Amino acid sequence: MKVHGTVHKYGDNIDTDVIIPARYLNTASHSELASHCMEDIDKEFISRVKPGDIIVADKNFGCGSSREHAPIAIKASGISCVIATTFARIFYRNAINIGLPILECPQASAAIQAGDEVEVDFDTGVITDVTTGQTFSAQPFPPFIQNIIQKGGLLNSMEK
Repeated sequence: MKVHGTVHKYGDNIDTDVIIPARYLNTASHSELASHCMEDIDKEFISRVKPGDIIVADKNFGCGSSREHAPIAIKASGISCVIATTFARIFYRNAINIGLPILECPQASAAIQAGDEVEVDFDTGVITDVTTGQTFSAQPFPPFIQNIIQKGGLLNSMEK
């Protein structure tokens, strides 16, 4: 499985309240959550993001609360993958549970810039910055996690 998209770049400690502000947590609508994704840190995100785009961030992405709203908002906005130096553990679990692919790769996080075109091969863990020609290696997902992501999340994978 591969994805290809334009990069939206963020720094360290992007917490769940920045990803989806708490004032919008009274909705279960994925499209409504997506319409407010990243708005407190990047007002233009929702108007720039296109299906398949990729978020690249530094350390501790998704820190903060344990709610699943943050990865749901990211996935529903059209983001196909998040690459970061590190993720908060509860965000990592929640992202996999809802079928949002995430990869830890400090070298890619440091080198890839906003606006770069990036391709990710989940089978091999290879991240290619198409803009610069650089390649990076992340740990590929084991087959059971690939299955969860391909089926759209843990519950979907259990139903199918």
